[in-house]
Amino acid sequence: MSVKKYILILLVFALAGCSSTPAMTSTEQVAVVESTDISVADGMGTTVELDQPATRIVSLSPSVTEILFAIDAGDQLVGREDNSTYPDQALDVTSVGSLYGELPSETILALEPDLVVAGEIINAEQVQALQALGLTVFWQSNPVDFDGLYKNITDLGTLSGHSEQSETLINDLESRVTAVTEKLSGVDDKPKVFYEMDGTDPSNPWTSGSDTFIDYIINMAGGTNVTSDLVDYAQISTEDLITRNPDVILLGDALYGTTPESVAARPGWEVMKAVGSSSIYPIDPFTLSVPGPRLVDGLEEAARLIHPELFVE
Repeated sequence: MSVKKYILILLVFALAGCSSTPAMTSTEQVAVVESTDISVADGMGTTVELDQPATRIVSLSPSVTEILFAIDAGDQLVGREDNSTYPDQALDVTSVGSLYGELPSETILALEPDLVVAGEIINAEQVQALQALGLTVFWQSNPVDFDGLYKNITDLGTLSGHSEQSETLINDLESRVTAVTEKLSGVDDKPKVFYEMDGTDPSNPWTSGSDTFIDYIINMAGGTNVTSDLVDYAQISTEDLITRNPDVILLGDALYGTTPESVAARPGWEVMKAVGSSSIYPIDPFTLSVPGPRLVDGLEEAARLIHPELFVE
C-alpha cells in the first residue's frame, strides 16, 4: 500500500467576559464594540476566547486548511500539517510535519501562532500538551452532516475575522446542495452502491459503513449504501459483496491505480450487476473523506454517477 493511500485511510478513520471600565466617550465606545472579544465553544466543549481575530494560525487538519482558504483567511495561516495540500496555495505555507507519531509541538510553538486549530486526529491529551505550552487551541470535530460542516465554517470565520466570507460560502454550498436534492426529489429507485476505499486486497476490499460521511453522501445522492450495516470502515469479502450485488461501484482508490477494468477482471465479480452494466466509476476520495467544503463536490459527483439520467447536460 502506498504511503499516500495509507495516510488517506488514516484520515477517514479517523473528525470574554467584560470587566467594568470608566465612562467613555461615544467614539471610544464604538472602538470597544469593534474590538469585542471573540468567544467560541469548540468540539470538546472548551470555550476559546480571543481578544481579536487570529492572525497567525496553525492548522492541524486538512479540512481546517481548506476551509480557511475558502473563506479568504489563507494568508493568516503560518503553519499546516503535511497532509494539508489543498488548495495549491497551501503548499506555500510552512509545514510542521506529520501528525503520526510524536506531535511536533516545539515546531508549532516556534511559529508563534495566536491560534492552533486541531481536527479529530488530535486527541485530548495532545490538546492539553499544546495548551501546557501556552498555546490557544481550538479543537474541531468532524461533521456528520452538512449542518455540521456549515457550523465548522461559521466557527472558523468567527475566529479568523471572516464571518462575512463564511456566510457567503455557506450560502453558496447550501444552494448547491439544494439543487441536487431538488433533482432527486422525485426519485423512487435508489440503486445499491458499493464504495471501495482500498482494494489492495481485492478479495477483501475496505469500504465505508454506517456513521460515516461517505454513507451519508451515498444516501443523500439517491443511492443505498450496500454496506450500511457495517460499522465505520471495514473489509468485506468477495463472497459477501456478491450476495449484496451492488448496482453501482464507486472507486475511491482510483487515484492509486485501481481501474474499472481491473475491478471487472476480479474473480467472481463478473456476476455483479454493477460489473455487467459497466457501472464502475472512479471518484475523488478527498471530496468524500476530507470534511471541508469539497464535500459538496462529492455530493454532486456521487449524484451524477448514481443517477446519470438526471444530470444530462
